[in-house]
Amino acid sequence: MPRVSEATLPGGGKAPADLGRTAEATIARGSKSFAAAARLFDPGTRQGAIMLYAWCRHCDDVVDDQELGHRTGLADATAPIDRVAMLEDRTRRAFAGEAMAEPAFQALQQVASRHDVPLALALEHLDGFRMDAEARRYERFEEVLDYCHHVAGVVGVMMARVMGARDAATLVRAADLGLAFQLTNIARDIVPDAAVGRVYLPADWLAEAGLPRDEIANPDNRERVASLARRLVAAAEPYYASARIGIDALPRRSAWAVATALGVYREIGLRVVAAGPRAWDGRVSTSRSDKLGHVATGAVTAFGPRRRASSRRDERLWTHALPASSVEP
Repeated sequence: MPRVSEATLPGGGKAPADLGRTAEATIARGSKSFAAAARLFDPGTRQGAIMLYAWCRHCDDVVDDQELGHRTGLADATAPIDRVAMLEDRTRRAFAGEAMAEPAFQALQQVASRHDVPLALALEHLDGFRMDAEARRYERFEEVLDYCHHVAGVVGVMMARVMGARDAATLVRAADLGLAFQLTNIARDIVPDAAVGRVYLPADWLAEAGLPRDEIANPDNRERVASLARRLVAAAEPYYASARIGIDALPRRSAWAVATALGVYREIGLRVVAAGPRAWDGRVSTSRSDKLGHVATGAVTAFGPRRRASSRRDERLWTHALPASSVEP
């Protein structure tokens, strides 16, 4: 595989020499957990994974008018839904082979070209940002799962393709892992999300808990919030279990990275539950030593005996049909 600085983009231009470094910096600042796991990939897969992450992060930041989670104020004159439309237009143009000026879209072109990532998956991911831009409300848990699939499950599928997966059984389990990650994120960020008007808890759960939507961020309601976080974390568990089986179908180095990420994110959810009402006194995270422990555990998973990813998936798990273009017949 050619180096990033030597690669020719689909639009005919040369990729900037620092494109890889830009993607590295993005992941280092944007997600310490994913950055730690990504170091375990073989060089070619790592490059594809971090470039895909850079595009995903760029889209997230553009929609939220942020840079790596911090508000910029540069897009105040533009409605979020218009920013989603702009991202979709640029994504379509990138896949069409046009020369792109922004590093994130140059990175997307390289990932799509080298790893045969279909446009349909990228557009499904943008649909998740559209849900946020429209301030969509979720009445039932299945609707929350649909949101999770678009913002994270689809990313899992794209990442799996970067790792060489093409069969439906493995890709569905990759979507399961992304979905589990997002449920964990929602549990961890219930209160700060609600404080800025974003509520991902389904309305029927809120009603059962006697918790008004506009009272989630009220410190007096931490016990009720904690009970809903426990419910989210419990709901994520079968998806983590399903994803664990899919890991066995990946190349060993990729399996190591994914197993490590699974362990880190799952522990975050368990810590949210353990902290109870105090889980939102600060942002729950894992330490460097915790991550190293999951690196070791991930190695045992990746390099040990393997199970068949094609083994029957639990039929009770919610699933979203994958685009036909993303799965080998």
